[in-house]
Amino acid sequence: MPAILDPDAAAVYKAFQEAGRPAYEDLTAQEARDYYLAARVVSNPEPPELASVQSTSIPGPAGEIPARVYTPKTLRQIGGLAPALVFFHGGGWVIGDLDTHDVVCRALADDGQLIVISVDYRLAPEHKFPAAIDDALAATAWIADHAAQLGIDAARISVGGDSAGGNLAAVVAIAARDKGSPKLAGQVLIYPATDFAMTHPSHSEPETSVLLTHSVIRWFRDHYLNGAAEIHDWRASPARVKDLSGLPPAIVITAGADPLRDEGDDYAKRLADAGVAVQHRNFPGQFHGFFTMGKLLPQAHVAVREIGGWLKALG
Repeated sequence: MPAILDPDAAAVYKAFQEAGRPAYEDLTAQEARDYYLAARVVSNPEPPELASVQSTSIPGPAGEIPARVYTPKTLRQIGGLAPALVFFHGGGWVIGDLDTHDVVCRALADDGQLIVISVDYRLAPEHKFPAAIDDALAATAWIADHAAQLGIDAARISVGGDSAGGNLAAVVAIAARDKGSPKLAGQVLIYPATDFAMTHPSHSEPETSVLLTHSVIRWFRDHYLNGAAEIHDWRASPARVKDLSGLPPAIVITAGADPLRDEGDDYAKRLADAGVAVQHRNFPGQFHGFFTMGKLLPQAHVAVREIGGWLKALG
């Protein structure tokens, strides 16, 4: 399926090219983190004003997990308790943190009128697979167990994230289903990475190698996984789970010029085929990463609003 960038996305891509943007695979992990954080200033929109933003920490398997709690001015409450979204940032399991996704978490809290808790899981290569997953699972379970003291309705907790964060959200949803707890209300999967085999057609189309290139995905994979055998572990590749039935409702966002497009499309279809309620929204003229670039790309605001509306519809 040929991918053609819309005018705004094409202009942003051209600007990044002309700026001499370094390739992540030519940087150390720490250099890539620093560059990714600095780039957010250029692309993040002005954040909405919230009632509060609080730093906290959550007990994890290897120590305290930093987190950030976002409470909007307008909060949907039943009996004094609000719905919540546990959010895992993107960045290939190697880069990204609470600050790189601060603005988008504020926007999701504001549009969804719910509490967002952003989780700063451990990163590779210092902490390889499955460290990020262990942190994501521990954080979600702790939030559910302490929902009332956080002002959260335990029956209205969703998980979500973009890219690698979408992968973690999908894995948490599957693990929660299999364990029987916590009972999640929904999953927000924003251009999720679902299959490390990387054999879907969009992984070999040259026009999808925009910002997130095929070579940098391999760089992320090699930093995150301990070896090729882990490609087939469903905790790395949630699409490897044979049965997707019984999972919470999902909204899946994909982008046309994205190497992960086809695996996201396929995962949405498999969820629907398994009887899961799915809202799948493709943005054909956008590239991977557009969701956090609201200063430059109007479609990012559209995606945030659609996710916010979907979260409201969950209850």
